[in-house]
Amino acid sequence: MAMTITDGVSPTFSSASTRASNLHFCFWNSTQRLTSVAFDRLTSRKFGIDVKLKATVNPYSYTEEVRPEERKSLTDFLVEAGDFVRSDGGDSGPPRWFSPLECGARAPGSPLLLYLPGIDGTGLGLIRQHKRLGEIFDIWCLHFPVKDRTPARDLVKLIEKTVRSEHYHFPNRPIYIVGESIGASLALDVAASNPDIDLVLILANPVTRFNNFMLQPLLGLLEILPDEVPSLITENFRFNQEMFETMLNETDAVQMGRGLLGDFFATSSNLPTLIRIFPKDTLLWKLQLLKSASASANSQMDTVNAQTLILLSGRDQWLMNKEDIERLRGALPRCEVRELEHNGQFLFLEDGVDLVTIIKRAYYYRRGKSLDYISDYILPTPFEFKEYEESQRLLTAVTSPVFLSTLNNGAVVRSLAGIPSEGPVLYVGNHMLLGIELHAIAVHFLKERNILLRGLAHPLMFTKKFGSKLPDMQLYDLFRIIGAVPVSGMNFYKLLRSKAHVALYPGGVREALHRKGEEYKLFWPEHSEFVRIASKFGAKIIPYGAVGEDDLCEMVLDYDDQMKIPFLKNLIEEITQDSVNLRNDEEGELGKQDLHVPGIVPKIPGRFYVYFGKPIETEGREKELNNKEKAHEVYLQVKSEVERCMNYLKIKREGDPYRNILPRSLYYLSHGFSSQIPTFDLRNH
Repeated sequence: MAMTITDGVSPTFSSASTRASNLHFCFWNSTQRLTSVAFDRLTSRKFGIDVKLKATVNPYSYTEEVRPEERKSLTDFLVEAGDFVRSDGGDSGPPRWFSPLECGARAPGSPLLLYLPGIDGTGLGLIRQHKRLGEIFDIWCLHFPVKDRTPARDLVKLIEKTVRSEHYHFPNRPIYIVGESIGASLALDVAASNPDIDLVLILANPVTRFNNFMLQPLLGLLEILPDEVPSLITENFRFNQEMFETMLNETDAVQMGRGLLGDFFATSSNLPTLIRIFPKDTLLWKLQLLKSASASANSQMDTVNAQTLILLSGRDQWLMNKEDIERLRGALPRCEVRELEHNGQFLFLEDGVDLVTIIKRAYYYRRGKSLDYISDYILPTPFEFKEYEESQRLLTAVTSPVFLSTLNNGAVVRSLAGIPSEGPVLYVGNHMLLGIELHAIAVHFLKERNILLRGLAHPLMFTKKFGSKLPDMQLYDLFRIIGAVPVSGMNFYKLLRSKAHVALYPGGVREALHRKGEEYKLFWPEHSEFVRIASKFGAKIIPYGAVGEDDLCEMVLDYDDQMKIPFLKNLIEEITQDSVNLRNDEEGELGKQDLHVPGIVPKIPGRFYVYFGKPIETEGREKELNNKEKAHEVYLQVKSEVERCMNYLKIKREGDPYRNILPRSLYYLSHGFSSQIPTFDLRNH
């Protein structure tokens, strides 16, 4: 791996970083649509699509062909670590920063990301993440030479020097610090000493207190281990390498628990490299360094003010325990914890772990002092969209959604042909139970029209207080990766200003968590400002209706029933108090925004139907619609159109021969699972 090392505050770069003649890249334009471009060949290696691309092709239509981007492996890490250690000065000298040359194609204004390594000290722990991280960050990695014995306090000073220099030059940008084990402790120490600098910490398996039950025997064993043992192993290994490789080929690491033992077998062919990285005295020093760094970070925890994302491996937690993490979560004021239950100790080197995707799902990427949900949002890659689509595949297969739209001449068609290509466009509709229509609509807009629909969502999907009984933030990852935005007047304004396609649900929580017998009943406020704001940007307003929940499930325990059960009543009141009430100014039913989970039982599945009406123009009417009475007339028109769309669907679905899942299944069997199932006749609209 080509890189340039420096002892100074910042790394230097070589001209090799400009090598981009055959790169395939993607960029995002103002209408929030992904455009594919390739030099040298019109083949998308980045997205894994073996088809020729044109600039007009929708990359989200090829989800069946999409594969994850090829990345380096754990073996690559060990090979390059070995080359790094053997290179001139690689195993001696002071700690220093380097910037991988493969990270040179970042976007303008990208924040700095400092990587602080784990116990290996090579600084190559993000090697599988470099390419994607390098598109949105300026990456510097810290390297601890094998023979280095710099104490924890001096390492913190080195990192602080870099942090303060970057903050001086770019005071309005955040500085990201990604740390593993030792690096995580050092990152917390730096944050504690610099509470006034805008830091974002991403800590993988942080250790703030040692598991002495595991540590003390290990230290004792290393102390008595003869110095000659590593060299004997290396020499003997030359004769047994074939045996190790045979064991690797014949052993299923997955069946071995995919843990530390499996990782050892996976890296056994590089055992000499491991021994070179971890000679006895170095390993002893690293463990002592980890102990002192974690003790220092632990003593200053109450002064840390940084935004923090903690990533926990679900397996191999031999240096820490979950009680320590809960204590850490409680001590840090802006902290979110995510558990990757199927991954082990080498988190960033394992398959299925994409740090950029994790950051995007958590909404932890920002370029300024605060998160801008519009300008800081990064579109899903085709593979991220494929993962999203696959998570909804069962619901889509069961409900076979029918999408209708209205052309300019008033004709209703079974497609999204009536949807304008250019924004701003505001889609105003009804919520079905639990908002189950949202995912199907978002998927269809991207697949058919390459349009990202930014949905205005309840704030509970974006923030959670420590100790709250609200659902874990990871439950809403899919909403965030697909572009959901916390509902607020400012976010609504900025979305329309950016010419986005925006989904708005005036009925909110009350409509999504309706009671028995309230299917397809609108709970809209008496007055709303969305018409006047839309007119400021000349946005088209498209009313739409969605039906089908009554064909999917039946409600048996609604809000009124649950409030009669004491422990459920107390739970509802507690979680509602922890959330934001968006309708404090409303009285009666509209003001009842209590959060709860309705009790439902499934039915033999029917079908979902979504009908987009004819756009209502606001362009050129800003002065007219600035009048509250005129704007209210349009508001009532939109509401009436939504009700008309729902009534149309409820009537027309009675004539759909494939409304029930049984005839749809037979149709699939006879025509193939990729075929579009017919629906009711649209000619008698």
